[in-house]
Amino acid sequence: MTIAVLAVDLAALALVFWIIWYFWGSKRAAGQANVWESGVQEIYVRVKGGYDPDRIAVQAGRPVRLLFNRQETAACSEMVQFPDFGISRALPTGETVAIEIPAPKAGEYPFSCQMGMLRGTLVARHDGRPAAGAPGGEAA
Repeated sequence: MTIAVLAVDLAALALVFWIIWYFWGSKRAAGQANVWESGVQEIYVRVKGGYDPDRIAVQAGRPVRLLFNRQETAACSEMVQFPDFGISRALPTGETVAIEIPAPKAGEYPFSCQMGMLRGTLVARHDGRPAAGAPGGEAA
């Protein structure tokens, strides 16, 4: 085995580990939704290589409006799905799409693209504190 073949093999292995970590292992801080006078919680979610934020903390029992803005043309990010709420929406490039979720109960609700490559979690809590992983948050 030559050094060049070994270097290519090691680079490929490193890339595989990075992909696994990026899509399934990395944990980012949760984004906290803003609460308006109407009682609606609202947060902007940028879609570019993933969801930013990909973990969204909200108060349980209050309506939620998620504003998705897709800033890429990758086929995987064309849709977002919230299976627990029966919601599936197209995300046209460059447009902001509002997704309304009426007063979720306390719990964690996954969302993803149609291929399951881009993933996120909506975390609803009763006490109004940031969810675990949020700045200043505590474990549930």
